[in-house]
Amino acid sequence: MDGRWPGWGADAGLVVLTFLPTLLSQPYVDTSGPAWVSLTVYEAVGVVVLLLRRRLPATAFLVGFGCLLASLVGSAGAGAKLSPLVFLPLAVLFYAMGSHCASWRRTVSAVLGVLVLSVAGLWLNRMTTDSGDFRGGLDVLAALAPMPLAWAMGFAARTRQELLAAAERRAADARRAQALEAAQATQRERTRIAGEMHDVVAHSLTLLVVHAETLRARGGELPDWARAQVDGLAAAGRQSSGELRDLLRMLRDPTDAVPLQPVPSLGELGALLDSHRAAGGTVGLTMGIALGSVPGPVQLATYRVVQEALVNARRHAPGAPVRVSVDGVAGELRCEIVNGRGVRPPAAGAGVGLGLVSMEERVGALDGDLTAGPTGDGGFRVVATMPLERADV
Repeated sequence: MDGRWPGWGADAGLVVLTFLPTLLSQPYVDTSGPAWVSLTVYEAVGVVVLLLRRRLPATAFLVGFGCLLASLVGSAGAGAKLSPLVFLPLAVLFYAMGSHCASWRRTVSAVLGVLVLSVAGLWLNRMTTDSGDFRGGLDVLAALAPMPLAWAMGFAARTRQELLAAAERRAADARRAQALEAAQATQRERTRIAGEMHDVVAHSLTLLVVHAETLRARGGELPDWARAQVDGLAAAGRQSSGELRDLLRMLRDPTDAVPLQPVPSLGELGALLDSHRAAGGTVGLTMGIALGSVPGPVQLATYRVVQEALVNARRHAPGAPVRVSVDGVAGELRCEIVNGRGVRPPAAGAGVGLGLVSMEERVGALDGDLTAGPTGDGGFRVVATMPLERADV
């Protein structure tokens, strides 16, 4: 409703500017009753056709011209004159026909109709008055001569609007083409990365699992501690291979993002900690929240945070004890992983910090917050908090 007010306001202003000057100038031309009656009827009809100039430009022009002709001929027959400004609404209707009438057939028909009405009006004018002062002559021709210019201005305005609309359509098409090209380039790059990951990582993991299974088959020749290590190595290799297959499938086709294997949850934290212990680490878990109250996305994010924190502990603080606690506080899940000082020096090239970036992005996607930093005793602490209700939505 509010969007229509500017259009109605413009129409109201145009009506005032078009018809008010005629009313103000008429007392200086003729104040007789027939003149005022003709002018009043003409302006009443003119207001209606002026408001219809956008929807019915050719019809409004014909009706407006016919009404003007009837007013001029009628007032002349009664011995009255109208103000020359009565031609002003006709100029507006001419402009409207040029700017809003896109059909050349209707435009030509309207012009032919005006010519026919002009001839008929001239004949009626000659028949109804004998005085040369009230017959149409050069004064009427002078008033009508500039009217085609108004049509040309309207036609130029409509042509400009069409050119602008065409330019906007071309720009929109170019943006869509650019977006499509970018999406195709992104997909090609994802496919290339997936291929390289498959060639480099997947083959290495498969070879690792094959060697681990071979060692398991000859477990009788290995000491007890070695058999446990081999079992953990084979399990980790199979899990990594499955997760890598899901990742490669998603890279090749993002729409097919449903994993082939179950998504890890807090219920698998025990197995994750066992794999850390099997690798020679020491870890303890404190669970202070019911798993059923934690949404799936939060469980997956928490699992990944704990998984990455344990990997970082093995890399940067080998042999350090790790403490994991998961609690629910004020509608939020709080996960804290703290490791002490390493008992052995970290290996060279232990990492470049991408694991922390990944954890921050994963927790931030759930409107959570992650803080990580060293402790006073030489260890490291990771704390992730995520809202439960927001993630459930």
